[in-house]
Amino acid sequence: MAKHRMLIKFFAVFLLLAVATPTELCAEEARLADMVAGNTRDNLLLFVKVKGAFTEKMNQAILNGIPTSFTFRIVVEKINPLLIPNKTIAEHRVTHTVKYETLKKRFTVKRSWEDNRALTTDSFEEAQKWMSEIKSLPIALIKKLEEDKRYRISAMAELDKVELPFYLDYVLFFVSLWDFKTDWHSIEFIY
Repeated sequence: MAKHRMLIKFFAVFLLLAVATPTELCAEEARLADMVAGNTRDNLLLFVKVKGAFTEKMNQAILNGIPTSFTFRIVVEKINPLLIPNKTIAEHRVTHTVKYETLKKRFTVKRSWEDNRALTTDSFEEAQKWMSEIKSLPIALIKKLEEDKRYRISAMAELDKVELPFYLDYVLFFVSLWDFKTDWHSIEFIY
């Protein structure tokens, strides 16, 4: 049985490499873009987008009903003078999850920073937009910031590991081809 599974995996990889186009194998690298800080009277806010996250393989998996999650890691720190370590003001981990309901032909997106409230649409483009952006995320209390001091907001995003049903693991083991993890992206400002 183990040899049979190994043979199936070998042929699946061979088939994938034989039919994959160079653009699928060398897709645009996922990265953070349009990162901006704003504020309300009480909170420092973050606006950021992920670009290049949705490859053809990821789109196919989502359209086949496989739930997919992005995790954003965010750090706010006060930049101190030389030889003094920077001080972490706040750290956040937020998750966006998309699930396509094949029978109803609609997408449901849940974002942890919005209390996992379900956003539904029948537009894949709209679901991708909801997955790829953060708007007005409170990341620190203004009262924790000191006037005339330098601060840095750093963020990165990654695709959470997909857990497939046991019967799909040998068919879709190449799912790692659409894994992504962006580099850290930072902006600095003086409050």
